[in-house]
Parts: sequence; C-alpha cells; structure tokens
Amino acid sequence: MSAPPPVPELLPDVAALSAELERVGYLADESLSTALFLAVRMGQPILLEGEPGVGKTEAAKALSAVLATALVRLQCYEGLTAAEALYEWNYPRQLLGIRLAEARGERLRDDDLFGPEYLLARPLLAAIEHPGPRPAVLLIDEIDRADDEFEAFLFELLAESAVTIPELGTRRAVVPPVAVLTSNRTRDLHDALRRRCLYHWISYPGPDRVADIIRLREPATDAALAESVAGSVARLRALDLTKPPGVAEAISWASALRTLGVTRLTAAAAAGTLGAVVKHQEDQETVRGAGLSTVVGLDA
Repeated sequence: MSAPPPVPELLPDVAALSAELERVGYLADESLSTALFLAVRMGQPILLEGEPGVGKTEAAKALSAVLATALVRLQCYEGLTAAEALYEWNYPRQLLGIRLAEARGERLRDDDLFGPEYLLARPLLAAIEHPGPRPAVLLIDEIDRADDEFEAFLFELLAESAVTIPELGTRRAVVPPVAVLTSNRTRDLHDALRRRCLYHWISYPGPDRVADIIRLREPATDAALAESVAGSVARLRALDLTKPPGVAEAISWASALRTLGVTRLTAAAAAGTLGAVVKHQEDQETVRGAGLSTVVGLDA
C-alpha cells in the first residue's frame, strides 16, 4: 500500500482545504478555511471562539477527517488537572508486577515500576506520541472551563509540542499535533495562551449558509424545508433565549421534521418538534409567547 501524500500535497492552498472540508460534511467560509489552513501548514495552535453551537468542535473533527488522522479530544472541565490530561500509571499492572517479583524472590526498584510499559497515555500525551505520518488533531475543547493552573500547564505543550513526565523526562513530538482549542468565552483566557495561538472567531452563519449546511448534512431534506428551518432558527436567535439554537440544533430540527414526514414547516409542525431545537423549558415558553406562526414566518 502506497504511503498517503504529505500534507502540503494534500492541501496545497486554502481552496483545496475548503473543498476537502465540504467533502467531509463541513461548510467553512473563506476566513475560517484560511485560519485552519495556516494552523496546519504553520504548525501553530489555533484558538476558535464563538457562541455555543456555531461549529467549533465540528471544525476540529472535520479537519481530522480531511487529514485522515487521529482526533485526540480533551474535554476540559473545572478542576481538570495536568495528570488527568497527560498520563497515569497503570496501578493494577504495577501491583501484579510487584506480586510476581515477590513470588520469584526478586526486589524491585522504583525505576522498575515507573517505566514506559506501565504508562497509560491520556489525551495530551497520546497526541504528542502519535507516530504519524500525518499529525494528529488535538482538540482541547472548552478550554475556558478549565482552571488558570491548567491553562498555564499547556504553555509548554503548545509552544514546544513537548511534555515533561518527572519519572521519564521530556517527551517531544516527532510529528507535532495540530492543536485546536475551543472556547465559549465563559471566562477570559490568559494573554500568554492567546499569543501562542492563531485566532478565529466563528459567528452564527446566516440563513442561506445554514440551509446549505442542513442540505449537506441531511441530503434528503427538501430545499424549501431547509430554507424554512434556517430562517426560523434565525428568528429564534433574535428572541431573548437562555440558549439560542446553533447549527447543530438546526440540523437536528430538520432531521426531526423529515423523520415525521413533514415537507412544510408550519406552526403545528414546529409545536410538535420544538424540543429538537429549543432545549430549555423557559426558552420554549418564550418562543410560544412570541407565537409559533411568527417564528416560522407565517404570521400575517
């Protein structure tokens, strides 16, 4: 089997990346395609910010599909520690090693128990140790949910594609990963982290783009229905909702309507499928208060 073409040959320019992203089901505008292209070709981390549901995580998934490489995802949360994200020791295997040594009358040193064979790689180390030939895509999802201390820990990894394990020393990537960080801006990130990254803000796409995305992801959806759903989602976002619907909700809503055999979005159809697009009870009450006919664009 022939080796896959190198990245510069696969993605010679921004247009090639845009076409490949569309091929795997992700429509990116030129500015986002350019930002992702630079991240891949320059080997520099990229920070994607935007409201929830605009496609930040999906961009990283699509990029890994384009590169036909591993997607290594680290979901951040409050209290996440470097050890949880980097590695852990295989304690059951270490205990078994101790018992076998005792049965043989052997004495084990610390070095015998803290070697590579006892190491379990977590996402960060797995991305660093990815063998290639193409780089893994390291998705550090919702970095704004992690603590300041964890954010500071990432500096070495992002700057040098390396991590330090006290018992084993520094592990440096042979094929540095493409690091994609996402943030919903629930808190401000350190300037030091931003300096290490390319940056791109992903806005909510307009109704025409959302309709195109729906038809790409749900090809069986009628064009008129896709346009109606896209327009209705835009009107929903104009309401004072706790959680405005994003692209994922628009796709889910179109899929729900199509599953029910709906070919035309009406107030009755919207009422029966509202849970596919509006996920909070208070928001659903706001939508009903605004009038479902108005939301779906049928209000005279």
